[in-house]
Amino acid sequence: MYDSIISLENMLDAWKEFPCGKRSRGDVLRFEQHLMHNLIRLHSDLKQKTYKHGGYKTRKISDPKPRVLHIAPVRDRFLHHAVHRVLYPFFNKKFQCDSFSSRREKGIHKAMNRFQKFVRIVGKNNTKQCWVLKCDIRKFFANIDHNILISILQKHITDTDTLWLCERIIRSFNPIEGKGLPLGNLTSQLFANVYMNEFDQFVKHVLKEKYYIRYADDFVFLSRERGELENIIPIIQKFLSEKLKLSLHEDKLFIKTIGSGVDFLGWVHFPDHRVLRTTTKRRMLKRIKESPTPKTLHSYLGLLKHGNAEKLKNKIKSLA
Repeated sequence: MYDSIISLENMLDAWKEFPCGKRSRGDVLRFEQHLMHNLIRLHSDLKQKTYKHGGYKTRKISDPKPRVLHIAPVRDRFLHHAVHRVLYPFFNKKFQCDSFSSRREKGIHKAMNRFQKFVRIVGKNNTKQCWVLKCDIRKFFANIDHNILISILQKHITDTDTLWLCERIIRSFNPIEGKGLPLGNLTSQLFANVYMNEFDQFVKHVLKEKYYIRYADDFVFLSRERGELENIIPIIQKFLSEKLKLSLHEDKLFIKTIGSGVDFLGWVHFPDHRVLRTTTKRRMLKRIKESPTPKTLHSYLGLLKHGNAEKLKNKIKSLA
């Protein structure tokens, strides 16, 4: 596995994908000017195990809530890409089908459609009551424990060199002693899924919950019985706390009927339709007024195709 990651062939293929949308950036241009020299030097450092990860720069974004991105040097970001090319297909086979974040042929819209399908099954096409337990993990990326993550990787990867490299990347970011993954790393998305796959497997194989969907740190359970969902809460809290050192966000935990509207992944879901969350709607209209470019308008009109939003579509078209 390690030889596959550090091979010049993998690096060259990774470079073909890496600069997409980044070619105008100064650090990428400088790296590309001496591309073969930089790749051979990186390959040599990895082969001799002298590779050291660089430091991070921070950038604040609103996405929609304020977040801090931690940006590694281009050399390291490129290596993350090369690592991801090999590790992603290896781990993707191990993930549960109802985990939808940062996976090819998955994504937010597939997660919403899966949720809609579960609502129909559990509610027997709206002839039975359907209850939804919605959970959110408190400060998920900031609380991922390095030692636990590395021990999980060791269960799946036998190649010590690959483990050494993964540990270098994981421990390169250490704002809180032994905790946290940077939002700016491509590998962070994969490692987060590896971490939460422990929970997914527990839910599916120990709790034997059929109607469960996870997208990053948001997840839902569906049932005809409210009591069943109430009983699950302390069990999952215990697992998250003891096995992964994570906790549920108490303010974002609720049990509701689908008929009263369930807020999940930016949309409020009902038995036979979904509408955009009010805060998302306000933010969308504000951005359009600030920047009514064709690109912005088409982007939001594309988003609205995934729900019931005819009035909102007409309003956006009138702003064009």
